[in-house]
Amino acid sequence: MIRSVLLRRLTTHIQSCKRGSCLLTGRIPYGVQPHSPGHTLTQQSSHGPFIPKITGLVRYSDLSTEKYTAIYTLPYIKHLRAASRLKLLQTAFTIVILPPVFVLYHQGLVPFSLVGYTTGIALFAGVMLYAASHFFRRVVGIMYLDTSHTTLKVSHLTFWGKRHDIYIPVSDVMTISDTGDAADEMLLTLKRYSSPQTFYYSTQFGRVVNKEGFEKVFGHT
Repeated sequence: MIRSVLLRRLTTHIQSCKRGSCLLTGRIPYGVQPHSPGHTLTQQSSHGPFIPKITGLVRYSDLSTEKYTAIYTLPYIKHLRAASRLKLLQTAFTIVILPPVFVLYHQGLVPFSLVGYTTGIALFAGVMLYAASHFFRRVVGIMYLDTSHTTLKVSHLTFWGKRHDIYIPVSDVMTISDTGDAADEMLLTLKRYSSPQTFYYSTQFGRVVNKEGFEKVFGHT
């Protein structure tokens, strides 16, 4: 009786193994799928089923990596950069010496005239710094045009005297005739249709290094 029961259980176990429900060890390891003859085993990660990694196929173009050709340069931009930084140092110096002068005045070591003189110089330096930086930041140092003639790259100075590049669509740049300037003026304006921002450049002090590209942007001069 016991022998027949054991024999029946063993037969059932062997049949279930033939259907692929287990291996000789009695269990299928996780990630290993049953395979048919002539096919190799496929093993997946032990952390879970394989999920394909989806990556972006489209990479947006970066204007800073495009190829540009210079069409205008201003050799004196280096002097303007030096003057801008010099004004910063001068203003910083006059502001730094104000507190010691006030301290000496309260101690009775310096007259009030010296305090007024120092304060006046500091205020004048601040006003001159603002006026100078307002102009220097709007002077164009170099202009570039991309190979497709659709984007204008403009290099100018920041408040701290560093270089900053902006990118403007050529279709948004006003021609010289649209700005109302004369081609022979000493200082020309670079204006946009979509923005009130204004820059300045000069064909007398600067150099047009690519006339064809320059005329594509500003029209015939």
